Amino acid sequence: MSFSGIQGQLIEITVVGCTKLKDTEWISRQDPYICLEYASTKYRTRTCTDGGKNPIFQEKFVFTLIEGLPELNVVVWNSNTLTYDDFIGSGKVQLQKVLSQGYDDNSWPLQDKKGRHAGVVRLIMHYSNANANKPAMSYAPSAPPFGAASVPQVTLFSAPQSTVPYNPSVNGYSSPSLYPTYPPTSAGYPPSPYHSQPATYPPSYPPISGYPPSLYLPPPQDLHYYPPGSYPPPPYPLPPY
Repeated sequence: MSFSGIQGQLIEITVVGCTKLKDTEWISRQDPYICLEYASTKYRTRTCTDGGKNPIFQEKFVFTLIEGLPELNVVVWNSNTLTYDDFIGSGKVQLQKVLSQGYDDNSWPLQDKKGRHAGVVRLIMHYSNANANKPAMSYAPSAPPFGAASVPQVTLFSAPQSTVPYNPSVNGYSSPSLYPTYPPTSAGYPPSPYHSQPATYPPSYPPISGYPPSLYLPPPQDLHYYPPGSYPPPPYPLPPY
């Protein structure tokens, strides 16, 4: 992926440190430092005295980007006082992610002169113009633009037109009926045995006076006053005691 418009732009790189470096010292602890190379621009970190295999730097550098150059070289050395510095390892850092997203925090592998693993270096990179340099996205030419999207036409429900001829006498309405007319319900059926003839009942029940007289109240015509201690003669003889 190539990025256009990065010529002359600035990228910020922070060297955090290294882990599990190859140890070039036999007796004392090694003193590593890191060199960054981008085209003809070169930077060097301070020497981490007695940093050993896991030195910490936390140093920041700013590079000017060059069109068509998406990688950075990293070289790690061990500082010596009496002899030449010892080469520990080197590696290449790709800039595609930081150029597209504006931020990249990653660890990059290092190799020694024989191509063997010599540790990793951690870099944090920032690029503020990432949004302006994103590749333009292309869309299918057959896809209609958003504003030209057609809205489907919705047809509201309409009642079906009746084919029954107009009959103003149906239900007493003056407007044409939407429903067919049918003959009266009783036209095609036999007369009902319950409603075809008027109901007949017996003339009357027997009068109340036709029932036997009450055993508790005397008939109205036998009501008489009797003095205390006297009773009417019983209608039947009393049994002897």
